[in-house]
This record gives sequence, structure tokens and C-alpha cells, in this order.
Amino acid sequence: MRRLLLLALLGLCVFGAWAVLTVVSGTSDRHSAIGTGGGACDPSPEDFDAIAAALGDGYGRTQAEHAVTIYRTAAGRDLPERAGVIAIATAMQESAVRVLANPAVPGSLDLPHDGQGQDHDSVGLFQQRPHWGDLADLMDPATSTTLFLDALEDVAGWEDLPLAVAAQRVQVSAFPDAYAKHEPNALAAADRIAAIACGWVHPVAGFGVNSGWRTSERPRHNGVDLAAPRGTEILAAAAGEVVTVVCNAHNGVGRQLSCDVDGSPEIAGCGWYVEVAHAEGLLTRYCHMGTRPAVSVGDQVQPGTLLGYVGSSGRSSGPHLHLEVHTSHHADFDTAIEPVAAFEAKGVQL
Repeated sequence: MRRLLLLALLGLCVFGAWAVLTVVSGTSDRHSAIGTGGGACDPSPEDFDAIAAALGDGYGRTQAEHAVTIYRTAAGRDLPERAGVIAIATAMQESAVRVLANPAVPGSLDLPHDGQGQDHDSVGLFQQRPHWGDLADLMDPATSTTLFLDALEDVAGWEDLPLAVAAQRVQVSAFPDAYAKHEPNALAAADRIAAIACGWVHPVAGFGVNSGWRTSERPRHNGVDLAAPRGTEILAAAAGEVVTVVCNAHNGVGRQLSCDVDGSPEIAGCGWYVEVAHAEGLLTRYCHMGTRPAVSVGDQVQPGTLLGYVGSSGRSSGPHLHLEVHTSHHADFDTAIEPVAAFEAKGVQL
């Protein structure tokens, strides 16, 4: 089964039960995002930590970055995931997934490297020798991976061979059985890389809509309510920048109320809420969190980043997530669009 890397996109937002959102000074934190949306598929620091942990003891951020390069180079060639696993396991054995220079190849010391090796005239992630190609290519993670994959694809039936056999056919190592021990960790790392979300995700997966957008009963309901129970994690639907973190709860005369307690239908406002600005001018809004959100204005988020937890603050009759999607980074009643259709267009069923 092929695991192809997903393309990144996203966006969303709109208000809740009230057409105009009142922001009370002292409880809001917001600004406009400029140029939001780049690098949507970049792994987060947490992703790199998880990949390094999957690789095993002694592996760190740099090696995790190289593992992502290896995996995505294979995926970019439309190869099965196993190609990435074989390549990662090979790099684990040959260099501990480090770009190694070699004093026997003086020019390698002048190129970016993570350490030094001393195996003949071998260099780089895969300890490739001069007959593999130009030195600069052998010392470049993506290009050296491409050279490895070129050779792997020339191995007849490589997809069905044991990992150690396939790797040995490429590397012709003096230790042909050494690759096998890395397979479990290489597979775990590949699974972590493949799991990095680059498209839209459901903000509270498993919980559907129980109150729709601008129904006849609630014509100014600018979002949908998702029936998630109290304490459910609320995840960013797409990559972007946090532009608003606000406690919006007040009574009929405008007195600010706490968002750290349950609200009621008699209270105005969205409670604790977060807005994330996305590419394509889209914005998403997540309302009625039970406690102060887990993010701050200016934070860059990826699909699936934790924003906060479901609660019932503000104008709410019980725990749920009120979700809005807007076509502007400056959300108002006129910029709200129907969230179910917006998410469906991005491949997510609410």
C-alpha cells in the first residue's frame, strides 16, 4: 500500500450564536497575520522529537530531519513506503543517519556535515564511495538518497526481498546481515513521518454536527456545533498562525464574565475561543473552550496541533465545540461560510 505525502492547505472560521463579537479589553489577545500559510507540511518540533524517539536511543533532531528527507524523497518518486523504510534502515547502519565527512576525502570536510567517518573513502548518509557520483551529491541528503533509490529500483523484485537482502544488493557491505536489526525502528520512524498531517483534519474527530449553520431556528448561527464531550481535545484543522485568543463572555449590559466556568444561553459571547489564520485567506474559529486555550497569538500551528479542550463557556447550554469558517482573516457575519461544505471541499467529513 502506498503512502503518498499529503499536500497542505486549509482554512476556516466564523462566529457563533451572535452576529457581532464583542472583544473585551484585558481578556483578548489578537493580531492580523500577513502571508500566513507557508510551510504547511513542515514537521513540528514535536514531530521531530517523535521521529527521533522512533529511530531509537541516541538519535536526535538532526537525524530526524534526515529521516524525513529520506522518506519524502522516496515518496516523491511515488515509491511504496517500503522504499523509505529500506533507505532509512540503511542510513541507520551506515552512518547512524548522519552526513559524515571523511578525512580521506578532504573536500568532504568543506561541505556541510554532521560528523566524520573513516571507512575507506566513503562519505554521506549512505557511506557512498566516489563511483556513486560527485562529492557534493554524496554529501547532500536528498541527492544521496536519490542515488540510493536509483540503485534500489535496479534490484529485481526489491519490494519482496527481506530488508537486509535488498539493502545489501545496493550497498555490497562487508556486513550483509547488519541492516536487519534496524528494520523495526526504521518502520516506526516511517510511520511517524507518514502520520504528519499536511492537509485538513477534523478538529474533534469522531463527533458530528448536532446544530447546523444558519438554520431557520438560528439564522445568525455562523458555525456548526460539534457534539464533543467536555475535555475533548480541540485540534487545529489546518496549518496557520494563531491570531486570536479571547475570553468573550458578558451579560446583557456588557459586563465581562469569567470564561473559566460554564456559561448559559443567557450569556453573550463565544467564551474562550481561538482563531487560526490559514492560507487562501481562510480563518477558523473554535469556541466555548473550558479553560484558557493551549496556544498563544503568534504561534504557528500544524494540522492536529492542540488548541484547547471542549467546554461550555460563554453563550452555551452544554459542552460542545462551536466551529466557524471564514473567507477573511478579519472575520464577521458576512465572511462566514458553511463549515460542513468548507471541510468537505478539503476532504474532511464533519
